[in-house]
Amino acid sequence: MSNSEGMHSPVEQFEIKSLVELSLGGYDVSFTNSSLFMLLAIGVSAIFLISAMRRADMVPGRMQGMAEMMYEFVAEMVRSNVGSEGRPYFPFIFTLFVFLLFGNMLGLIPYSYTFTSQIIVTFAMAAFVFVGVTIIALFKHGLHFFSFFVPAGAPKVLIPFLIVIEVISYFVRPVSLSVRLFANMLAGHTMLKVFAGLAVMISGAGGLAMAGSLLPFVALIGLTGLEVLVAALQAYVFTILTCMYLNDALHLH
Repeated sequence: MSNSEGMHSPVEQFEIKSLVELSLGGYDVSFTNSSLFMLLAIGVSAIFLISAMRRADMVPGRMQGMAEMMYEFVAEMVRSNVGSEGRPYFPFIFTLFVFLLFGNMLGLIPYSYTFTSQIIVTFAMAAFVFVGVTIIALFKHGLHFFSFFVPAGAPKVLIPFLIVIEVISYFVRPVSLSVRLFANMLAGHTMLKVFAGLAVMISGAGGLAMAGSLLPFVALIGLTGLEVLVAALQAYVFTILTCMYLNDALHLH
């Protein structure tokens, strides 16, 4: 078997594949592997939270303790970054965090799919957050919202330039928010695939080379642990930035 036949491209794992072909009004709306794992992330997280809080004992077990810790973690994030005015938006922020966390973690299972490695998915989520906080700001502050783009105390001669910079910075938010999550998931999973392929290739050579395959396997274990950390961290970063954008919308800081 040739090398090209025996090894797969590290980016092949990110390919979107249609599972059920569907068309609506001439547009392809097929049910894909990405759609499947989005539903799995929703289903697994819902099962976990419902099972954990079904009894709600005074002395929590492991699952209840994890669910309560997750709840308190996000609640503290909202309190410290948005304040009391952020309380009505807690359900959305908690849902966002849990969806991203479980989606990222499910993507670490061998032969699964990481939907957050697709820029179209992360950009759609970031755009939804961006449009949502902008609407909230307009409803709360009206035309006064546009004062957000004029830095307080700035010299009048610099105001036109600063407004342009602030507007560009504001509209770049969904791009930076989506690319950060997409790039980290893409890079991490690509690295895992490369090391896994290297370990399998060396071990398949036999002889003394098989002993050398232990190093890639050890590195693979370490990288997997790092990817678990990155998966949780990226869910946190996306969520806390959402809180910061919401804080700007509510308080015009």
